[in-house]
Amino acid sequence: MTSGASTPAAPARPRRSRLRTFLPLGLAAWLVLEIWLLLLVADAAGGIAVLLLLLAGFLGGAAVVKRAGRRAFRNLSESLQRGAPPQSGGANGLTMLAGLLLMLPGLLSDAVGLLLLVPPVQKAVSAYTERTIDRKLRATVPGSFGDAFEQARMHRPDGKVVQGEVIREDRPGPRDGGEDRPPLTG
Repeated sequence: MTSGASTPAAPARPRRSRLRTFLPLGLAAWLVLEIWLLLLVADAAGGIAVLLLLLAGFLGGAAVVKRAGRRAFRNLSESLQRGAPPQSGGANGLTMLAGLLLMLPGLLSDAVGLLLLVPPVQKAVSAYTERTIDRKLRATVPGSFGDAFEQARMHRPDGKVVQGEVIREDRPGPRDGGEDRPPLTG
């Protein structure tokens, strides 16, 4: 039985971001390149040399992560003792990332991890990351993180914006007949 009303069209699927599209492909390419490099080095230097390289990378990465973690904890405890807010941990974060890359099995990840341990590279990567995050935040939401969360709550899952007005219940208004009553205190 038809009622003559047209059926509503299904909402359009949101477009996938480039990151979600290309990240799996990039990870697969990274893994293939890591395996190829390991096989190349194993063919040239032998399997024992590759095993020693991987073991050295893991132990070195663990030491770097441990050192960066201790430094971050020390900075946090010192700032708390001074009563100051904790400092940004950009360098510690990149050092931790470098250690984790060193701990991953593979020669390419070891090379990137070692590169991130160089102070000028750390400063350049940190500055680039900070600029990118600032630009993205300014482009999407005018204001601060609080505004971003407030904006996120005003959108329904289907993408429609809910327009409305906030009505506070703590004070009676003229419609409530509360013109003669004193304001509520809470």
